[in-house]
Amino acid sequence: MHVIATAGHVDHGKSTLIRALTGIEPDRLDEERRRGMTIDLGYAWTTLSDGTPVAFVDVPGHQRFVTNMLAGIGPVPAVLLVVAADEGWSRQTTEHLAALEALGVSRGILAVTRADLGDVDLAVEEARDYLAGTGLEGIEAVGVSAVTGRGLTEVRAAIERLVAALPTPNLDVTRLWVDRVFTIRGAGTVVTGTLGCGRLAVGDELVVAASGETVHIRGIETMKTAHDSVDAVARVALNLRGTTRATLGRGDALVRPGQWTHTDLIDVRLTNVTGRVPAHPIVHVGSAAVSARFRPFDEQSARLHLAQRLPLHIGDRVILRDPGPQHVVAGAVVLDVLPPALARRGSAMVRAREMGAMPEAADLHSELSRRRAVRRSTLSAAGVALPATETSSVVAVGDWLVVEPQWADWTGALQEAVKAWAKAHPLQPAMPAGAVSHALGLPDASFVAPLVAGVADLTVDGDGVHARDSAAVLPAEIRSALDDLAERLTTRPFDVPEAHELASAGLTDRYLAVATKRGDLVRVAHGIYLRPSALARAVELLAQLPQPFTVSEARQALGTTRRVAVPLLELLDRQRATRRVDDQRREIAPAR
Repeated sequence: MHVIATAGHVDHGKSTLIRALTGIEPDRLDEERRRGMTIDLGYAWTTLSDGTPVAFVDVPGHQRFVTNMLAGIGPVPAVLLVVAADEGWSRQTTEHLAALEALGVSRGILAVTRADLGDVDLAVEEARDYLAGTGLEGIEAVGVSAVTGRGLTEVRAAIERLVAALPTPNLDVTRLWVDRVFTIRGAGTVVTGTLGCGRLAVGDELVVAASGETVHIRGIETMKTAHDSVDAVARVALNLRGTTRATLGRGDALVRPGQWTHTDLIDVRLTNVTGRVPAHPIVHVGSAAVSARFRPFDEQSARLHLAQRLPLHIGDRVILRDPGPQHVVAGAVVLDVLPPALARRGSAMVRAREMGAMPEAADLHSELSRRRAVRRSTLSAAGVALPATETSSVVAVGDWLVVEPQWADWTGALQEAVKAWAKAHPLQPAMPAGAVSHALGLPDASFVAPLVAGVADLTVDGDGVHARDSAAVLPAEIRSALDDLAERLTTRPFDVPEAHELASAGLTDRYLAVATKRGDLVRVAHGIYLRPSALARAVELLAQLPQPFTVSEARQALGTTRRVAVPLLELLDRQRATRRVDDQRREIAPAR
């Protein structure tokens, strides 16, 4: 299917022409028929002579209903621009053209209606003057009268030529802007909209962008016909499960999970500026209209703080409207859906220069060069196409992509950070991974291990990152005290010094921990350390006792105190060298 929107001044015959082309009354409201003018969006459809289905979104031409008009043309790729032969180009025609220009619509047909009442050639010539220099310059023009039937065949032929030249829509990502919500008894909630990209199928799970609510498609209709699936571009009606009419409305968007960035902060490049942008414009995208706070960087670039989150991609086009006089004042192209904070003085000027070089289409090289490190999922949700294979200039770490210069910078900084840490922490030369991540400003701690792997003389283990030949450096007096302790425990394995003896020798817990890590000592309990060989010697002596034995018997055999014997036996239990027989006795465990 192809979808075309009407545009043009009020009472220039848009709805009448659509009715003559399709046989369907697009004005669905009683008030519209009574007043003879389109107030809300109307829809109609037909099948071309080659079998191609085409749908029309009929928009209101009155200035008071400009919001409804923008909701209709927002998601549509082509336009049927209507000018009455007897009145010519009018004020709202100019307003509609400004909106079409802002949205980048460059394909359409100029239909000069009421050809039986005015000079078609003169109306076409006048319209050509207004269209000169716009994206619609040079579009095909046809004179037509819905009353006499003159030109209807030519309009249909022009529509066939128009739709044949429309570009193929993107089917990889799905976004449906909702323009109507209602309830059908026995079916439930139904939404309608123009599917501008992607595909939908019965059973699909979608997300309501504004609320995050999950919904499922129960049924699909297009042109009053049920379908199991439908591809863009199409006018669709979806019967939804998992929501109610009260939670959905015009301007909501249904999207495939993970395919769009849901954001309320965007940086944009202004286009087609026709007036002063107010501080709080209304931003139109798709069928949505949300208020925003406008912060200009320079004449071409600005930041928009949206009143609600919208699902957007880089390259999306939006319209800025003055909420007072209801005029379109500018268009804008979204350049960044996740812009950086502007915390420093002068950062806005720097950002303006940066934005001046940014492309208007999502580009992998540009995004990576600017962001240096970014998740694949973030890029994909921003509309950036990811390559099937990695390039030599990009380092892949899990879901992350990092440009090689940034990786090289981190590698150099890692070596310096670990060296500085070891100097500042001689007892703990291994720099904790969290400290490494913080010092280098890494966006994710998962980068630490791959970075270390690229540096030959560094390694990472449970203690952190350190040089392969690193060791704790102890003061001379502490080394001497530890040597004395080792000699004492070698001669008398279970003659453990009292806590005050260790303290007077300067052997605090952190120094003893270093000796334990080096393998010089074994920590049995707080303040109780033995030589590693003492454990095997203890088992040997205990095995000589009548089995089972008590703590008292073990203490005597080891020649130590209860302060040492009890935790030593508990350690041997944990190591399964001994085992309890009952509350009072143990025995040497059988060899495994």
